[in-house]
Amino acid sequence: MPIVLDGSSLTIEKLVAIARDNEKVELAPEALERIKVCRAMLEEKLANKEIMYGTNTGIGEFSETMLNDEQVKEFQKYLIYNHAAGIGEPLPIEYVRGALAGRINVHAHGNSGCRPEITLTLIEMLNKGVTPVVCTKGSVGASGDLAPMAQAALLLMGEGEAFYNGERLAGSEAMRRAGINVPGLQARDGLAAINGSNVLTAMSAIHIYDMERFLKQAEIAAAMSIEALLGNMKPYNTKLHELRGFKGAITSAKNIAKVIEGSDLATGKMKTKVQDAYSMRSTPQVIGAARDAIAYARSQVEIELNGVGDNPIFIPEEKLTLTGANFQGSPVSLPMDMAGAAITMVCVLSERRLNRLTNPALSQGLPDFLAHQPGFYSGMMLSQYTADHLIVEQRILSAPASIQSIPAAADQEDFVSMGMNTALKNGQILDNAYGVLGIEFMAAAQAMDFRQFLAGHGTQKAREVIRKYVEHLEVDRPLYNDHNAMKKLVQSGEILEEVEKVVGELG
Repeated sequence: MPIVLDGSSLTIEKLVAIARDNEKVELAPEALERIKVCRAMLEEKLANKEIMYGTNTGIGEFSETMLNDEQVKEFQKYLIYNHAAGIGEPLPIEYVRGALAGRINVHAHGNSGCRPEITLTLIEMLNKGVTPVVCTKGSVGASGDLAPMAQAALLLMGEGEAFYNGERLAGSEAMRRAGINVPGLQARDGLAAINGSNVLTAMSAIHIYDMERFLKQAEIAAAMSIEALLGNMKPYNTKLHELRGFKGAITSAKNIAKVIEGSDLATGKMKTKVQDAYSMRSTPQVIGAARDAIAYARSQVEIELNGVGDNPIFIPEEKLTLTGANFQGSPVSLPMDMAGAAITMVCVLSERRLNRLTNPALSQGLPDFLAHQPGFYSGMMLSQYTADHLIVEQRILSAPASIQSIPAAADQEDFVSMGMNTALKNGQILDNAYGVLGIEFMAAAQAMDFRQFLAGHGTQKAREVIRKYVEHLEVDRPLYNDHNAMKKLVQSGEILEEVEKVVGELG
């Protein structure tokens, strides 16, 4: 069944299905009717010479410039030309598809003023696999993601470039091959196609989906390390966390205990220390804090996915045109800055557990650097170097972009969200996170191999999955292949999926 876009029910999961899994979409019938009603109002106002920003006026600093009837017809074309000013390599297809879905969902409210043909063409592009080529950089996250969305809007005029069936083609050729009619742009159509923080929001939605899955894997990795380090299990008793009250910590503690269930450690057969180091016993509090931060970011992103981010906004039932700044990306960029920092924080904790697994002074009797014949072999000594490199990069990237405003457009746009910078750096933070966690998984599996006791149901399954891709390190070998394999494994989510088959769904 196609995903129905109605302006109010688009979730992160639905957007990911559209963007990543190529699910088909359709416009709710009532949404189409709202678009038609709004367009009729706009055309009536145009006929009456009512001043409407970006329709019969210039934009930004030129908002006081009035356009004549002939200029109104041509203005949208030149608006798109001027704003298609990005730079860099193309954004991944899933991000662009997500942005198109988000833009359609905005139109579905019936407050954008574009012709129905514009919205319906965007739907056809999604359903037939025509994805505009959009440069990665150039948006400041205010007035919308204008540069990337303008590149997408070029296709509405039969221009620009697009990916279609694995080829990069001229936009006109891609639309022709897909059998999509080019609607052209009339009054308001261009601005309605590009206004709003649609790229930032789509990228953020995809990142949140991946971050949530990452945190569950971080809990599995923590469970393996805790087991291998003979950790005291009392810090994972949910009663402890319920007394404090943070939802994320309660969930994290439950998940870790669930994954270790069945282990000799969980049943009390193994002797443990009275109290472990922070990197072990505060894991639920730290991952839990990340969970709570990302839950807040999720709520903000889903509000934005179902909100109206245009300027101006048309309210047909009141015959009203309102100018404002609903395109401003700050409500998304600020919590997403926090979400990126949260992932970095979890990776810092992961590296500290890795350190305890490899440091003979801290590893509870494990071989030095998890090596056979330490001194002759160095085991996973250099794996920590790699994790450290990734984490330092993450720390640099975790500086918030949302406070980095640089005024633009002759100070008409004198505060901007820099939300695309947030989204781009979050993608890099996540990419590094897969590497850091992959190395902890590898070390934890190596350590578990040295232990002679019954492992937990979840930790044992995780180790089995890891061993499908990385062999036990008996003799020193170049580790870059193992590191890359583990990074891909974490990114795939296979460990999570297989563990959940054994222990049930993690919270």
